Amino acid sequence: MDISGIRKEYTRGGLSRCDIPPDPLALFGKWLTEAVGTEQIAEPTAMVVGTVSADCRPSLRTVLLKELREGKFVFFTNYESRKGRQLADNPHIALSFMWYPLERQIHIEGTAERLPAEESDAYFRSRPLGSRIGSTVSPQSRTITGRSELLRAYEEMRDEVEATGKPVERPAHWGGIEVTPLRIEFWQGRENRLHDRILYTLQADGSWRIERLAP
Repeated sequence: MDISGIRKEYTRGGLSRCDIPPDPLALFGKWLTEAVGTEQIAEPTAMVVGTVSADCRPSLRTVLLKELREGKFVFFTNYESRKGRQLADNPHIALSFMWYPLERQIHIEGTAERLPAEESDAYFRSRPLGSRIGSTVSPQSRTITGRSELLRAYEEMRDEVEATGKPVERPAHWGGIEVTPLRIEFWQGRENRLHDRILYTLQADGSWRIERLAP
């Protein structure tokens, strides 16, 4: 199959100077609201997370953004997973939102740290029971013998919970990660591959430098 000729023109919109607020989180919030509001995007809060191991090997995976607060992006994960272990060694992180139906992308670079335990506890308690059990029994990123091993562990814990009424508490290996952005790029597709790329870079005084990049 020849894929070299696959291409489309991007015509849905643009980013002019009057569309660009001083704070990138304002623009992010606007774009996120529009992504959530369209039925064309199945998972508008899905983001690709890039981490780097201690020996400088990058890896990617997709997680869901769960909160944006005080200028920080929050998601939850198993701290013993591959990404959790890599972030423990190297806190530098990248996030990408790719909203193809809107011809938009957002790329974020920053640093990650764990949420306080009490905040992770509060979020864990808000999750459905099945998700709490799944997070507890899954040795995320580790090799397992088969799906039956995972299902057996899940069913055993579910049956115990149903029999005893014992609450499922957050395991110590699971919790929140908050990302402090240092660089945020907004990408809007345009015709003739002359895309709009607006880069915000955090300055020492807390303000954001705004630059337009060539596509």
